[in-house]
Amino acid sequence: MANKRVVIDPITRIEGHLRIEVEVDENNVIKNAFSSSTLWRGLEVIVKGRDPRDVGLLVQRICGVCTSSHYRAGVEAVEHALGVTIPLNARYVRSMIAQALFLHDHIVHFYLLHGLDWVDVISALKADPKKAEKESFKYCKNPYATGEAELRAVQEKVQKMVDGGQLGIFANGYWGNKTYKLTPEQNLIALSHYLKAIEVQRDAAKLMAILGGKQPHPQSLVVGGVTCVRDLLDPSRLAEWKTRFEQVKAFVEGAYYPDVLMAGMMFASEPSVTQPVSVPNFMAGDGIALNADENLFNAGYILNQDLSKAFEIDENLIMEECTHSWYQEDKPLHPYDGQTEPNYTGFVPKMTINGEGKSVETPSINEKGKYSWIKSPRYDSKPFEVGPLACLLVGYAQGNERIKKVVDEFLKLSNLPASALFTTLGRTAARMLQSKLITDYGLETFDALIQNLKTDESTYTAPVIDESKEYKGRYIGEVPRGILSHWIRIKNGKVENYQCVVPSTWNAGPEDANGHKGPYEANLIGMKLQDITKPLEIIRNIHSYDPCIACAVHVMDTKGNKLGEYKIDPKYLG
Repeated sequence: MANKRVVIDPITRIEGHLRIEVEVDENNVIKNAFSSSTLWRGLEVIVKGRDPRDVGLLVQRICGVCTSSHYRAGVEAVEHALGVTIPLNARYVRSMIAQALFLHDHIVHFYLLHGLDWVDVISALKADPKKAEKESFKYCKNPYATGEAELRAVQEKVQKMVDGGQLGIFANGYWGNKTYKLTPEQNLIALSHYLKAIEVQRDAAKLMAILGGKQPHPQSLVVGGVTCVRDLLDPSRLAEWKTRFEQVKAFVEGAYYPDVLMAGMMFASEPSVTQPVSVPNFMAGDGIALNADENLFNAGYILNQDLSKAFEIDENLIMEECTHSWYQEDKPLHPYDGQTEPNYTGFVPKMTINGEGKSVETPSINEKGKYSWIKSPRYDSKPFEVGPLACLLVGYAQGNERIKKVVDEFLKLSNLPASALFTTLGRTAARMLQSKLITDYGLETFDALIQNLKTDESTYTAPVIDESKEYKGRYIGEVPRGILSHWIRIKNGKVENYQCVVPSTWNAGPEDANGHKGPYEANLIGMKLQDITKPLEIIRNIHSYDPCIACAVHVMDTKGNKLGEYKIDPKYLG
């Protein structure tokens, strides 16, 4: 019997253009999977010919969610190329902005983007609020927003939405799917936190804006340092930063941590979230400066899920290839020499299963040819997973005591084996544990800044560009979605070439010339679906990476040349 093809397009709640196609056998087991970005946009070409000092402000527009990540990467790539050492105060400010971004990004991701993959909202309406309040104390000594009255108010609010047929943010869910494992009371607890997260993320955004100047596109970073001098010298502004940090910390400890702990315990027997990863290699970058010499997260990689040894990254072994990507150059290229010449080959008609279980002809990817705008990064010819899980695994292998403490404690509390780390469940827990690490240790940066300002108020080192020289430099660091790198060549005082290798490129890239699939594709193979018309398992798995396809694809012709002309058959638009 021939395999059936299922298409999910788009798959991500926050930023679309990610298409997943899978082939399933007669038992609904996924036998093959393909990840395709259908978005074509760009900034790498836009920055060519520009003053390098403008790069940060331009590349932060890659994404409206992780803006300060690309902003900082663009600035620090230029600093690295020019040999600029920024003042210590600037290092601390950048770290504090990054901390705020991590907290904001992870909270928004789990509750507003990924949470409903774990939480059955309709089930919560059947819960007993009194029992739910009691249940919340099983996972936390001081639970957040789980009093009986508050839970009842949440229940009534959502019930009115259901009764009115206006589900709004809860529409189109796969409610009742058998892979949901939380009890009605547990679902109500998480639903309350979902609504509270909408408020808390606002505090986290303000936390970023205090030193960043504005959100979502901050303005306070420049090549050579930072510009928020008056904020640093104003005790009230710094006090506000600390207060808002503590507010977000309370949510992480009273809601985020216990909710993931609860999910970990309840989903421990669900095969779709405990299926082992298929790409066993993990890579991470440096991140979150705590003081002049120490980072909370450190760069490195591990192979074959081996936590006994971590290796140093050799930047020369990072390559990107386009065998199955819609670009001209197929051979592996180092990012310094990367090219972005498009070669779009389109889709082909195939029979797929629609949401009603019927077989219909649909434009589908040609897996034997090119099928995605995302490239395929490789390290030493191997695919790697990046992200919070990779960050914690690398840190654990390096013997980072802070990381070992939170990981071991979570495994003990959840009664999960160490092997659970290498799963979708582990990936989701790792994002929360990263947040816990930042709330536990992030104020060390704040204290270091206060101490340094007593004797040093410098925030800027003037960069010098000699137009007769050629420069090259890069930024490599850990951001909320994983290891991010920006690579720049400068000639005649202008940007000669620019390439970004982002977390979602590492994870979402298509199969390479050697037949090696990236994490998205590889980790879906072998998964059994309860209902191919409601593929919650696929969505839960892919969402656990926190996909950002706007970050992963960026190419554009800035001279107005026609790069391609495409005709869409109207019958495929309905």
